[in-house]
Amino acid sequence: MPFVRASPESYQYICIPYTIELNDSYRHKGLRKRLVEDLRKRGIRDEAVLAAMLAVPRHFFLDKAFEEHAYEDKPFPIGNEQTISQPYTVAYQSSLLAIKAGDKVLEIGTGSGYQAAILAALGARVYTVERQEELYVQTRELLQLLGFRTVHCFFRDGSQGLPAYAPFDKIIVTAGAPVIPEPLKDQLMTGGILVIPVGDQVQKMTRITRISAKEFKEETLDDFRFVPFLKGTARI
Repeated sequence: MPFVRASPESYQYICIPYTIELNDSYRHKGLRKRLVEDLRKRGIRDEAVLAAMLAVPRHFFLDKAFEEHAYEDKPFPIGNEQTISQPYTVAYQSSLLAIKAGDKVLEIGTGSGYQAAILAALGARVYTVERQEELYVQTRELLQLLGFRTVHCFFRDGSQGLPAYAPFDKIIVTAGAPVIPEPLKDQLMTGGILVIPVGDQVQKMTRITRISAKEFKEETLDDFRFVPFLKGTARI
């Protein structure tokens, strides 16, 4: 059974189709519900995004050592000097994308796979790129085991995007970029949205909408801190 798309009307009935022994207890579900309410209080208003956050067990994407803290609004290390973003950041970026069912989405920075899972729960077809081979291998396997069949993982240099699969309706970058990579703008469909944190020590969340072949609208939003956007690949 494939993963069921989240929606504000049906989120309370959604579950992950386990193909391995994974524990998503009533306690975990209660903690997720509390987290979603906290996100709503912090200003997240997209009910579809909140539904996806409630549907996807974040603790599946963390090391067992952090399971007790999985539903705190904090980032955690996932190895290879990378982190899983705090839930507020995931919800914020997802809301900016305004995902519609069937959207073709490019994600730069697969990491733990949690953001990709949220996008899939929103109904997107996700093409996600990871530059760290170890993370790519383990996250691809996890997403497959969890039944996220609309998520396609690639081991590539994210600064180049995925030209062979372009154009994309939406593009999301989950690392802090000093500048906006031109290949990503080029791979955006007309009317599409690119969400990317831009800056060095502190990044400004930036939303770019492609108006025409040569025209883009750029919006500079709130401050965030991300791990740095790096070019190239890192093999095991």
